[in-house]
Amino acid sequence: MRLTPDPVEPGDRPRLDHVGLNVRDLEAMVEWYVSAFGHRVQSRFVLGALDLRIVMLIDDAGRRFELLARGSGSPGLRAASPVEAAATWGFGHVAFVVPDLLASYGQLVAGGEAAVLAPAPSPEAGWWFAWVRDPEGNLVELIGRPPT
Repeated sequence: MRLTPDPVEPGDRPRLDHVGLNVRDLEAMVEWYVSAFGHRVQSRFVLGALDLRIVMLIDDAGRRFELLARGSGSPGLRAASPVEAAATWGFGHVAFVVPDLLASYGQLVAGGEAAVLAPAPSPEAGWWFAWVRDPEGNLVELIGRPPT
């Protein structure tokens, strides 16, 4: 069953469909990502034989972000900083482009999320970035245009 809003046509190049993040508290993390980044729930699945619950989030442009939870598991990478995450093979962070970097960062930090790096110029010319942790400690990068 393909969930992509626009199926791949013959001759199309491969494209990223979604990124998945394994979490402990599925409903709390769905609520956080929906509130923080304006996604909505596209679909929910339960794979009973694997004790796996899945929620697919989608934004207005069709970009998808998947949250997965099992009844048991163990913590993975929880890097202290983007630099540490870059020195560890595997999933390091997720990044979202936001319309107002300062406002988004301020709202998340005021809401109790851990600040990692305050807004600053990105290595990519013409952009700024900031870093926070989601409620389970995953690194989240915010990307936006320079403040005016």
